[in-house]
Amino acid sequence: MRILQILVAALLAMHLCACGSSKLDSADVAWTQRGVSGVAPRTLGVNAYLWQAALDTFSFLPVVKADPFGGVVISDWYSPPNSPNERMKVTVYIMDRALRAEGLKVRVFRQIRYGAEWQNVQAGPDIGRKLEDAILTRARQLRLENGHWGA
Repeated sequence: MRILQILVAALLAMHLCACGSSKLDSADVAWTQRGVSGVAPRTLGVNAYLWQAALDTFSFLPVVKADPFGGVVISDWYSPPNSPNERMKVTVYIMDRALRAEGLKVRVFRQIRYGAEWQNVQAGPDIGRKLEDAILTRARQLRLENGHWGA
């Protein structure tokens, strides 16, 4: 419910701040005017497909910050139901207006509880890459669903 409230607030803020020029590739222009749900603002600071895919992919995480102009999504700490002594936090950086792997970076932070304290531990190096792949796959699906087959 909180994610929905944040998303609605972000969409309203983007709608009010959508005045200004931006250059999108022609394949993305029509999509950003319609948006995935039909209520998205006319322009985003980053690739619209990557942005929506990041929100879709991490919809189960509580979001602390979602900045569509800066291209940052930061989650709060999340403990999986079957691992209450472990938690993770995810930060997604979308750094480009193009739908490219180079325009996406996911950082995963992980902690383990020892007694009453949480201690930082290294997240597996492949976790961030797998999450990036999941976002890219979802972004491509969104693009295909909207009739854009180009790169």
